Amino acid sequence: MSSENTDNRLKQNLSKTNFDNLKSDYFLIKIFDYTTKKKFLEILKCSKKLQKRTNLNINNYKKYSQYYSSIELTLTLDNYKNDKFINIPDLETEYYHIYFDNSIIEIKRNYLNENENIKMIKIIINHQVKSFKKLFSRCKCISSILFKKFYRIDITDMSYMFSGCSSVKELNLSNLITDNVTNMNCMFFECSSLKELNLSNFNTNNVTDMSSMFSRCISLEELKISNFNTNNVTTMRSMFDDCKKLKQIDISNFNTNKIINMSYMFSGCSSLKELNLSNLITDNATNMNDMFCLCSSLKEINLANFNTNNVTNMSSMFNGCKLLKEINLSNFNTNNVTDMSGMFSYCSLLKEINLSNFNTNNVKDISSMFCGCSLLKEIDLSNFNTYNLDNMCNIFSRCPSLIKVNLSSFNTNNVTNMSGIFNECKSLKEINLSNFNTNNVTDMSYMFHKCLSLEKLNLSNFNTNNVTNMSYMFSRCISLKFLDISNFNTNNVTNMSYMFNRCVLLKEVNVSNFNINKDTNKGLMLDGCTEELKNKIKKK
Repeated sequence: MSSENTDNRLKQNLSKTNFDNLKSDYFLIKIFDYTTKKKFLEILKCSKKLQKRTNLNINNYKKYSQYYSSIELTLTLDNYKNDKFINIPDLETEYYHIYFDNSIIEIKRNYLNENENIKMIKIIINHQVKSFKKLFSRCKCISSILFKKFYRIDITDMSYMFSGCSSVKELNLSNLITDNVTNMNCMFFECSSLKELNLSNFNTNNVTDMSSMFSRCISLEELKISNFNTNNVTTMRSMFDDCKKLKQIDISNFNTNKIINMSYMFSGCSSLKELNLSNLITDNATNMNDMFCLCSSLKEINLANFNTNNVTNMSSMFNGCKLLKEINLSNFNTNNVTDMSGMFSYCSLLKEINLSNFNTNNVKDISSMFCGCSLLKEIDLSNFNTYNLDNMCNIFSRCPSLIKVNLSSFNTNNVTNMSGIFNECKSLKEINLSNFNTNNVTDMSYMFHKCLSLEKLNLSNFNTNNVTNMSYMFSRCISLKFLDISNFNTNNVTNMSYMFNRCVLLKEVNVSNFNINKDTNKGLMLDGCTEELKNKIKKK
């Protein structure tokens, strides 16, 4: 039998069936088109009555199943008795219970979840639903959801309601009543096919949690939330995170007086060209890490109204803002900040930055703080108090234009990681590290890697007793002519690979005191060095 004849026969059989006559207490299932053999067979197994009404039996279906492509279902959640609720199972419940003519059918929850054989399921909710938390969470086979009727006003939790509905392209929530909702955490998280969302009817007066509400809605181009009342919201963490196609976000009416957590709030909004933050109140905010991270189209940002008195975390705050040419932080109070790691990393158009007002008394981590700031020529950190600092790895890594850096005030007594500090600082000709205390440092790998212009380096004050990694430490310092490391203690070093790789002008290095017994990469220390240097070192 041909595929075309089989399809025609099935279409005729299905067209004779009046599914509207299947009066149910809870569900109506309308079959509009074809689905995969596995899922259609599952439905047939569920109900002999449904099987009989379609004039198909399981044996015949098995025989013709190879010709099927897809079935499109519309599940209408309906309740003809007003005293009952529709109870859609959460992720911990295995089955949907569906009633047909007083007989119970069970359909597995994962029917709506990810399945390569399911193409499209439309959901129409026509009455009351018992619980909204995780209502359609991870239902990746749903293409649209419509709330036709909605009477409940006692709903307080809508967290994860549509989370992971990655195939949903249409959401009609105009009838949703949100008056008493307090939790909207991850409500639309990973609705990755949704292009527009109109929430102009939402009453958010009582909402306290909007964290990750629209996070990873990577196709979202239009979002209507100008009506939002955020008076009681305490966290907006990752609220718009990874909304890659949003070109504008209207938060002009937002009251953020109670917000504590703003981390990742606009992170990954790579199409955002401007952002009005003039009304944002940050008095109670403690966390701003990654707040504007990867806002790669943002050309200017006005933070004049920001009160950062209580902020403790500013790590990666502007990371990847590659079109920002200047950032005015003159009003920033950093008295309580402990983490500034990656704060300006990969702000590749930033030519200068004034941090003279920064108080770093409590800062412990400045790793990668200016990493990838490729146009920065000089940085004055003479006001920095680094008494509590323990990590400064990659702080100036990949700053190829840097010609001057003032570290005279640096206290490095507690620092353990100095790897890649000046990595690829190709224009630096000299570095004064005479004040550096390296007693506790364990990692010096890539510390001066690719410092192409560096001609001499005095490290006579360095204590390397606790260092375990020196790999690539001076690699590709092609202009380096003089290097005094006679004081180096390498008793604990386990990796010296490529330590002097391609130091082509370096004629002599005193390594007579070097202990290489623990080096797991013996023989690689001099890899890439000139033969002259290799011979001199070997003789010693």
